[in-house]
Amino acid sequence: MLWPRAAKDRGRSGADSEMVHSYPYRSACPSTVWGDLVGGAGRELFFAGYTNYFLWTQQPAFGVTLRGRLEAGCRVRFLLGDPDGEVTRERERVEGAALTVSTRIRITLGELAKLGPVDGLEVRFSGADDAVNHVGLSVFRFDDDVLVTPHLARTVGHDSPMFHLRRAGDGGMFGRFAEHAEELWGRGVPRV
Repeated sequence: MLWPRAAKDRGRSGADSEMVHSYPYRSACPSTVWGDLVGGAGRELFFAGYTNYFLWTQQPAFGVTLRGRLEAGCRVRFLLGDPDGEVTRERERVEGAALTVSTRIRITLGELAKLGPVDGLEVRFSGADDAVNHVGLSVFRFDDDVLVTPHLARTVGHDSPMFHLRRAGDGGMFGRFAEHAEELWGRGVPRV
């Protein structure tokens, strides 16, 4: 076959048409994918992972990149778990990781504080009733792309699978995951 990728892409339909790539582990996704998605976003960056701390450890100069996106008029949101919440304490018990969930959230809060007050940056904690839904599913949005990580039992985020989806229309998987994150955001508690 002369053009196998073109034939494969043309043959996609329905929910499959939005699947860009799947990874057996979030850590298997090349850091360049994250960098390209963050750097290429013009309207919307929404990090609805429970801790999000890994962004600063895996993306060079991530704070500088965020500031650049904000200055270009991009809306940037972080939905985090409450570091003092009951769900956070339970997840720490389940994971048993040396770098605790609350510590990972506080790392993110510290990095965001370094940005200082900046227009377009919003931070919320997931509501107490929604935290259990948040801790089990991370949704990272970059305009019309999302990276989704369903967290498996007792695993930290980098050991869970991840899917890269691109919006192809209304009613697809992209929309369902984006709506899930928006619902949690809508009931989230603004961080003061």
